[in-house]
This record gives sequence, structure tokens and C-alpha cells, in this order.
Amino acid sequence: MHTIKKYFGWSFAIMLIGLSLAFWRGFDGGIWHGLKYFIMAAIISVLEISLSFDNAVINATKLEKMSPAWRHRFLTWGIIIAVFGMRFVFPIVIVSIFSGIACGAVVDLALHNPDEYARHLHEANVGISSFGGAFLFMLFFEFMFDRSKTLHWIAPAEKFLWKIGRSRLAPTLITLVLLFAVQPFLTPEQRGVSVAAGVSGIIIHLLIHGVSYKLEKMAAHESAFAIKHSGLVSFIYLELIDASFSLDGVLGAFALTKDVVVIAIGLAVGAFFVRSLTIMLVEKKTLEKLLFLTHGAYWAIGALASVMLVNTFWEIHETITGFAGMVLILAALHSSIKYNKRHAL
Repeated sequence: MHTIKKYFGWSFAIMLIGLSLAFWRGFDGGIWHGLKYFIMAAIISVLEISLSFDNAVINATKLEKMSPAWRHRFLTWGIIIAVFGMRFVFPIVIVSIFSGIACGAVVDLALHNPDEYARHLHEANVGISSFGGAFLFMLFFEFMFDRSKTLHWIAPAEKFLWKIGRSRLAPTLITLVLLFAVQPFLTPEQRGVSVAAGVSGIIIHLLIHGVSYKLEKMAAHESAFAIKHSGLVSFIYLELIDASFSLDGVLGAFALTKDVVVIAIGLAVGAFFVRSLTIMLVEKKTLEKLLFLTHGAYWAIGALASVMLVNTFWEIHETITGFAGMVLILAALHSSIKYNKRHAL
């Protein structure tokens, strides 16, 4: 109980405030309408948490390498960016880019014509899913191809991936193959958007990951420049990962309600719980104690990346994605506990 209060106290407080605001927003239409908005916001929160549990694990692996100052910034500035930036502003920018409508007009659509806004957002699905899928596949392969990786969870698959990933070009080449594998299922107009968005996801990952890796090596040799800037690069990297995860949650939320305020409330509550979980994982050094949890998170990322690419031509419901991710995380947790008991004997 003390642990829950310490790490999730603020999240539960935000949840109560957020769900109350959702109820109040719908109350003009009567108590049952307010209750409907309350339930929708609660469901979206649960969906966001289920889709982002692996995100919390990945955040924790990165935060462990960051300085206390940048950890604090990620958990303060980062939550503002995650809640307001990635789950409200970012989708509006995406719609503006793909529809050619000015951002101000998109905001007006989101608030006063949510059906039209949702239509534009779903029309941008090919670009969103291609970018997110390619970016997350690069993240997945980054872990699976790591030459210093000696512990394997799903041993046959991980050993196979480890063998084929000996070249530095392997993550990029395999991600490109997967990106181009979905192109025959798209229309000629969609193919250009998909390839451009997917390649952008790959390039951005290569740039951020490359700079982050270089600064970490320099910081290890006590370079003042690297120590000063490595935290900033890692912060940007984490926000991009969060953006890739949040896009799927935003699209899934529109299947439940078209009210962007209720969606924003639900996603915000979920984001607070994910941040609380991240803090707990870091401070309790959970990833050091449960060795396969990181593996499960990366496999969940691989599953999400696969679903996002498939979503460019065939819709898969977000609850399936969330369920698959939770199953992988729980299976990794079970394997970690068994491994610890076996090696404690």
C-alpha cells in the first residue's frame, strides 16, 4: 500500500480530477450523458496504459543511464510534452501536414467538428502507421542485434536475430524490407506517403540513436561537452519513442468517442500512470531484478511495429495490440521470477 501511494498517488489524484472533468463536460446533456463521458475517459485511460506498459519499461532502461537532473526534467517537462504535446498538439500537426489545412483550422475542427477531424486523422493513418512502425522496428532491432547481448529470453528467435544482425546496416535494411513488403497492398497514392513516412522514421531513429550513442561514448571518457548534451539527446529520443506509442492510442480512442476533450483527458490519465510506473521501475531497480522484463517490452514493441505496418492496409483493433503487449510483458515477468528462483538455489 505504501508503494502504491508513493508512486501512484499523484496519478490517482489526476485520474479523479480528469474523470470528474469528463463527467462535467457531458453533464449538460444530462446525468447519463455525463456518466457516458466518464466511462469513455476511463476506458481510454485503461487502453493507453495497456498499450504503453512496454513504453514504461523502455523509458526506465533509458532513464537509468541519464543524470538525476535530466531524469527530473523528463518526469516534469516530459509529462507536459507527453500529455499536451504528443496526445493533442502532435495529432493536430499530423492532420495539418497530411490534409494541407492550417493548424489553427485543424484545432477548430477538433473542438467544433470532431467527426471531420477524426476523418482527416484516419486519412493520415497510412503515414502515421508507416512512420511509427518503421521507427519502432528500428528500436526493436537495435535491442535484438546488440552485440553485447548475451542473455536471451525467447532463445531460438533471439539467437537467430542476433546472428543475422551482425552488420551495422542490418536494422535499416530489414526495416526497409518490411516497409516495402506492405506496399503492394496500398493504392498508388498511398505508397508514396507510406514510403516517405517510413523512411523518415528510419532516418530520424538513425540520427537520434547515432548522436546518443556517440555522446554516451564521449561521456564515458569524461568529455564535458558530451556530459552536458547527452541528457538532452536522450530526452528527445524518449519523447520520440513516446510519440510513436501515443499515435496508436490516439487513433484507437476515436473508435470510442469523437470528443477530443474526453480523449485528451483519458490519454492524459494514462500517461500519468505510465510515468509513475517508469519512476517505480527506475527507483526500485526492477529491471535489474527481473532480467527478462526488458526482453518482453522489446518483443511487445516488435508486435506493435508489426501491427502498425499492417494497419496501413488492414485495420487491427487496438485492444488486440494492448492484449498482445500485456501477454508478452506478463510472460517475461513469469520467466524472470522462475529464472531468479532457479538461480537462487
